[in-house]
Amino acid sequence: MATVFYLPRILVNVTEVANEPVAVRDRLHLMGRRLYKFGHSMFGMAFLFGLVLWLYFHIAGGWLHAKLALVALMLAYFIWTGRLLKRSVAGGTLPSGKTLRLLNELPVLVLLAIVFLVVAKPF
Repeated sequence: MATVFYLPRILVNVTEVANEPVAVRDRLHLMGRRLYKFGHSMFGMAFLFGLVLWLYFHIAGGWLHAKLALVALMLAYFIWTGRLLKRSVAGGTLPSGKTLRLLNELPVLVLLAIVFLVVAKPF
């Protein structure tokens, strides 16, 4: 989860170092690439492990389906931020820093919804 929260923050920093030396932006790109690679493998393993447990124990309930849908949404968000990073490394443009800061808050809201579904099991 830390990678889901920190990768967008690295993207914000990349947009804000326009007047800094190139070495600073290159360091941020390196950090982002390493973080994305690590997070992608960890996120994938956690998603598969959860799916296997779900199928093995045959846990039923609408809350679980909603939770898995939110986890899949979080994975899609993480992949999207990784694509933004790859675009930036290739010299492409990123959304504004303000937009990236707003988008940085989305995973927190999704995580709160996931925790609510797991604890309350509303349906």
